[in-house]
Amino acid sequence: MANVVQKKNKGRQKVKMERMEKDSNRQVTFSKRRSGLFKKASELCTLCGAEAAIIVFSPGKKAFSFGHPCVETVLNRYLFAGPKGASAGNEQIVDGHQSLNVHDLNMELTIMNSRIEAEKKRSEELTQVRKARAEHFWWDVPVEELNPQQLQHLKASLEELKQHVYQHGNKLMMEASNNVNVNVNANHFMGITNPMVGFNHNPALFNPTLGFGYQQDYNY
Repeated sequence: MANVVQKKNKGRQKVKMERMEKDSNRQVTFSKRRSGLFKKASELCTLCGAEAAIIVFSPGKKAFSFGHPCVETVLNRYLFAGPKGASAGNEQIVDGHQSLNVHDLNMELTIMNSRIEAEKKRSEELTQVRKARAEHFWWDVPVEELNPQQLQHLKASLEELKQHVYQHGNKLMMEASNNVNVNVNANHFMGITNPMVGFNHNPALFNPTLGFGYQQDYNY
């Protein structure tokens, strides 16, 4: 019969209570032991109705805490513990201070909620105004927000506007051309080929018979 080789199991070994050399080992052990510590404290508070507070710092100087009902309450009771009269007075001061802080925070919260509601109402009003304007003046809406039917309508409106602009421009050009022709015909009728001749104030160059039908002697 073959000999059965039995593997010896060392079982759960006891960890030596001494500082671990490796940083990684210390970090892993800290995380595990911290969770176990907080779990035991929670069980103690649940089973016995106790109040407990635990604050631990990791090797990296990061703080972790557990408290029931909360860390601040337990610490305040511990810090202000003393004679019965003094303890009662200190607790009243602490409670009053906490109540005042809670009141101030509630006031700030109320004010902030009022502002939020006002801004929300204003936003809703602006949205309604924008929707109403979009229904009546939809061409002011960005092109990207128009549907195909609105795009076709907009295109037709632009073509019509282009035609009106073209016709109005031709009308203005024709009126300007007619005004020029009228001025030219009037000058031709009066015998003035150069409209600036009549404004020459040099007597030696001035023609007294130009366009007026009579002679006049200019002796200076």
